[in-house]
Amino acid sequence: MIDDGFGSLSVEQRESIRAALSAAFGAAPIGVVGRMAGGATSAAIFRLRVGERDFVLRAEGAASPLRNPRQYLSMRIAAAAGVAPRLRHVDEVGRVAIMDYIAAKPLHTFPGGPRALAAALGALVARLQATPVFPHFVDYPDIVARLFAHVRRTGLFAAGLLDRHVERLEQIREAYAAGTTAPVSSHNDCNPRNILYDGARLWLIDWESAYRNDPLVDVAIMLDNLARTPDLEELLLQAWLGRAPEDALRERLKPVRALTRLYFAGVLLSASATGSRAAPDDDLSAPGVASFQSAIRDGRLKPGTLETKHVMGKMFLAAFLSGDLPPGLDTAIADD
Repeated sequence: MIDDGFGSLSVEQRESIRAALSAAFGAAPIGVVGRMAGGATSAAIFRLRVGERDFVLRAEGAASPLRNPRQYLSMRIAAAAGVAPRLRHVDEVGRVAIMDYIAAKPLHTFPGGPRALAAALGALVARLQATPVFPHFVDYPDIVARLFAHVRRTGLFAAGLLDRHVERLEQIREAYAAGTTAPVSSHNDCNPRNILYDGARLWLIDWESAYRNDPLVDVAIMLDNLARTPDLEELLLQAWLGRAPEDALRERLKPVRALTRLYFAGVLLSASATGSRAAPDDDLSAPGVASFQSAIRDGRLKPGTLETKHVMGKMFLAAFLSGDLPPGLDTAIADD
């Protein structure tokens, strides 16, 4: 029925995949075009061909303590709303999903350039947030704190080096709790790798972190990655809201952006901590964005490596404290 493209997976995963393929396509011949890169996820992602059409099969890896158990319901809601690609089959027990393949073009080719893209991104978030609300998983400040606590436990940094960040996190959590915002359907990881442009419109993929959340979380992540100038920020916010943002919203955005930056610092540094290191890092100094980009261009840092993720993690820590823009996440995931 299928080419042998799943030999690196566990027996349990292979059985779940074969059952999912049979349910989705029956006895139709299926070919594995190749394994696809998946960014920071532990999922195994494959491009399949059935007849003249291509599909994507996603099999989740080992469950982590931070895994969202309701991701498939969120994915179903997003697909039904046309925000995510059409689903062909979902096995929540076997943790396998099959969906349409989107032939993506680079985001920088979006017609109208960065300004049109910023407006389209704002509209995409608005469409997502208009869906029936996703299930609850965890309050966002709590998952940020849990991930940062994990980083501190790894021994990646010298004792006491992150104390200032702990204090700042508590201050931001207090400021955040002082506001009240109704939760909405949220992707929670809308970095450039998870936003596809098919030549006509935008799609969101990779829903493993999707759950109901503060409406500003997805906005904050998109601003830091894809609307990095004041005019682009304004265009995205207006397209999302359908009006000019009020001062109160801009103030609310500040603690949310800080939380998203610490969250992605945790993601990057958790990855860095899996590598070998002679001693804990006792230096939190980090390059500016321009210097970092120069190092990438010159080859002194290579996208996707643990070294680059470590440097970026420290840059996100600095941005968490300063409020300055961190680097774009596309550099961390470019070669994964």
